[in-house]
Amino acid sequence: MSTRVLVTGGTGLVGSAIRHVIQTTEKRNDEEWIFVGSKDGDLTDLQSTRELFEKYKPNKVIHLAAMVGGLFYNMNNNLDFLRKNMLINDNVLLVCHEINVNKVVSCLSTCIFPDKTTYPIDETMVHNGLPHDSNFGYSYAKRLIDVLNRGYFEQHNRLYTSIVPCNIYGPNDNFNPTASHVIPGMIHRLYNIINDNTVDTPQEERVFTVWGSGKPLRQFIYSLDLAKLAVWTLREYDSVSPIILSVDEADEVTIEFVARSIAKAFDFKGRIEFDTTKADGQHKKTASNTKLRSYRPDFQFTKFEEAIKYTVDWYLQNQDKVRK
Repeated sequence: MSTRVLVTGGTGLVGSAIRHVIQTTEKRNDEEWIFVGSKDGDLTDLQSTRELFEKYKPNKVIHLAAMVGGLFYNMNNNLDFLRKNMLINDNVLLVCHEINVNKVVSCLSTCIFPDKTTYPIDETMVHNGLPHDSNFGYSYAKRLIDVLNRGYFEQHNRLYTSIVPCNIYGPNDNFNPTASHVIPGMIHRLYNIINDNTVDTPQEERVFTVWGSGKPLRQFIYSLDLAKLAVWTLREYDSVSPIILSVDEADEVTIEFVARSIAKAFDFKGRIEFDTTKADGQHKKTASNTKLRSYRPDFQFTKFEEAIKYTVDWYLQNQDKVRK
């Protein structure tokens, strides 16, 4: 009997990456994978969620659906992030329990960790203090998934768990400047600078302005790497405790390095400047992947500049379907 896996948020960045690896390197004949997006059902509505899950009757679920956005979108919409994500997560896990789904892997984020903490952060520290003010709504909603997972395990013996990726980027990202994260936002803005035909300025004189000082440090994971690890988590990781899926600590980079890597991928000839009137957010949020490495010591992450080049090339070649 084959396993039927339902992926919520299946048309987004991570869902598209999982679809790709399932069709290529991670393909198994004893699994049937179904990818659904917001057009297939409203997960903020319990009845709509029930109808969607009854339609496909999955045995396992990867839950990616969420209201998401970058730093500035989060800062201005914290209440919406809290309420909508709480509704989505509660409805999905409740319905999974009702129809006897035996395993759920939900997706959290390293941005949910306490603002005031020691580094590197690890899986035991999720609830140790207040999250950063800029995204408290999203953070608390995501933290509650971990609370729900524990509740379903203790009360109903359900194996509902969560992955905690660092910053994700790659093909099929959301490049809309009002809602995007840092890498797709930079890619979109630099593309517009290079292709702005309303000005007569040669490219060498054009300026790519990066918001903030460029000094904050971040770990970034390529979406196809995360997809492989998410599939492994579904198949092999059997604990309700969350697991951080992140590149190694040594692979942390500055926002300035990100900007210069994107400029290099575009072969941009102009200048890069930093607008220090814009907020930086947290200076760093270094995550430890020691737990992951205890299971997957030999996993090879794609080199950052190589993956940035893949992402920029995908963006350039898929202008007709880019979310922007």
